[in-house]
Amino acid sequence: MATITANPPRVGLPGLLKHRAVHKLLLLALAAAVLVPLANARWASGTWPSALTVDFSEPLAKTSDWIIDNRDSHPLFLYFFGHVSNVVVIGVRAVYLTFLAVGWAGVTALGALIAWRVAGVKLALGTGAAFLACGLLGMWVPTMQTLALMVVAVLASVVVGVVLGLAAGLSDRMDRVLRPVLDTMQVLPAFAYLLPVVLVFGIGVPAAVLATVVYAAPPMARLTSLGLRGADKEVLEAVESLGSTARQRLLTARIPLARKELLLGLNQTIMMALSMAVIAAVIGAGGLGDRVYQALASVDVGAALAAGIPIVLLAVVLDRVTGAAGEKLGAEPEPHSGRGWLLALAGVVVVAVAGRLAGRLDWPDAWVVGIAEPVNRAVDWMTAHLYSGVPVVGGTADWAGHFTTWVLDPMRDGLQALPWWAVLLIVAALAWVIGTWRTALTAVLAMAAIGVLGVWKPSLDTLSQVLAAVAVTLVVGFAVGIAAARSDRLERALRPVLDVFQTMPQFVYLIPVVALFGVGRAPAVAAAIVYALPAVVRITTQGLRQVDPAALESSSSLGATSWQQLKQVQLPLARPALLLAVNQGLVLVLAVVVIGGLVGGGALGYDVVFGLAQGDLATGLVAGGAIVCLGLMLDRVTQPTERRAKKGA
Repeated sequence: MATITANPPRVGLPGLLKHRAVHKLLLLALAAAVLVPLANARWASGTWPSALTVDFSEPLAKTSDWIIDNRDSHPLFLYFFGHVSNVVVIGVRAVYLTFLAVGWAGVTALGALIAWRVAGVKLALGTGAAFLACGLLGMWVPTMQTLALMVVAVLASVVVGVVLGLAAGLSDRMDRVLRPVLDTMQVLPAFAYLLPVVLVFGIGVPAAVLATVVYAAPPMARLTSLGLRGADKEVLEAVESLGSTARQRLLTARIPLARKELLLGLNQTIMMALSMAVIAAVIGAGGLGDRVYQALASVDVGAALAAGIPIVLLAVVLDRVTGAAGEKLGAEPEPHSGRGWLLALAGVVVVAVAGRLAGRLDWPDAWVVGIAEPVNRAVDWMTAHLYSGVPVVGGTADWAGHFTTWVLDPMRDGLQALPWWAVLLIVAALAWVIGTWRTALTAVLAMAAIGVLGVWKPSLDTLSQVLAAVAVTLVVGFAVGIAAARSDRLERALRPVLDVFQTMPQFVYLIPVVALFGVGRAPAVAAAIVYALPAVVRITTQGLRQVDPAALESSSSLGATSWQQLKQVQLPLARPALLLAVNQGLVLVLAVVVIGGLVGGGALGYDVVFGLAQGDLATGLVAGGAIVCLGLMLDRVTQPTERRAKKGA
């Protein structure tokens, strides 16, 4: 072991200069030495030059006014958007009225029996209990409204996703065209989807459904394309040798071979649609999301929790049922499975008819358990005893205040004090070192677009919150992920906790932080940390566990300690997974920091919320565009490219 720990040979300056990353930085420094003096001579102020800012308020306001004035008369709206809106409204209403006609007992039985046929008795009992809990909390009707919206949105998302996935999976040209489009759609924070559809469809269910489709369709498209392209080539060649047509090969070979990817896409689409359906309450979607939104607006934590619990239950049930269905694909069908489905359907019909004959279609008011009042009493107790004045440790309000004063304010002031060209140089350096010159160019253009939109300072405020939240998320997430990777017991204990946290929609995370920290930027950052932490922990744990056991055995045979194995073997080999964790942490944090505008986060999130609430679409659209650019920049700065991995660039 002495030979291993001996002083390694020092890398001299010539060796350092041969490193490709150093070449990139030297080229960038050379370009900066030429361009920065020119920019500084032309625009001496450190803030973004007003001469490079384009005022979009007037044209956006004119566009908005034109759309509003012609929404009921122009042929484009009458014969296209109007029909789309009517189809969505009719579909959601038909599903909702069906749920009401079946009654609470019939819907509960239907959910439980589907879960039973797909995953067994245990999940069936859990599904039935989840639906009953929605009724006990007094949220049966809002739950049915959200579920009806979900059904229509998921069906539309699946159709759109499968069509795009088929195009990308069967054509290399379409794959190249659609890949950047899907990349951008997945980077955009959910709030950004609300703005364009409100402009066209107004406030209401159609806008909520269509925004959900735009948000939830990309996973279905990606996984459909992945499944079609990953089909076994030997099977396809065998089918082709039998003289089958391209259509026959698609229907009899490609799609059946991609069943698992298709079902995984359905699972991800359902999760994202549920998350977006809740956020869409801001534009009049109704249902559980509206209850949470109204409760948060009045800081009624009890009412928000009563509506938030059914959201989580729906997400967990849908996730487990679709996941179990995916695991069963490819297995031998159970004997008499068709008869089992018929019996299950007959049981649902019997329960629904019995409920109608008994006049028990609606959830009885006497069975409602009100949790809002005791929860609010608990919140009041926490406010009185934990919010401030706790001996030695202070209180949650003190922590939030200190975090704002010592972390958020200096980071915001520091970023805003940097010259605009320095910010662009930092972005270019980070993106080019980790990727290619195209990556750097995309990141710089995205950041420059924020200045052109005229929201440079609010965007840097949002960026400071994102960076602070990501720093805490990565420190905690890497620590917990490393511990879980090295302990099977801890990993098993964390799994259900992470499952629940990952299925919670973004809105729900605002409830506990408002109770503990009040309103402000610190609560928005806290909600973002809690939302992004499960993904970072999972990716870190998986990356460390997938390290080649032979490498660990080799280092152990040389006498390496556990800490040396982690530092010198596992972490370097898991570097791609750790970089992915950083990327996902940034994107997820940005999504919730923006929503933090609802609880006093300010910056771009506030502008988006203000624009939606006041009908000032110019303010909202400009802020939404800046959010898109900020998300695109962060994604490019933290996502290594395949070309760099292959060429070592």
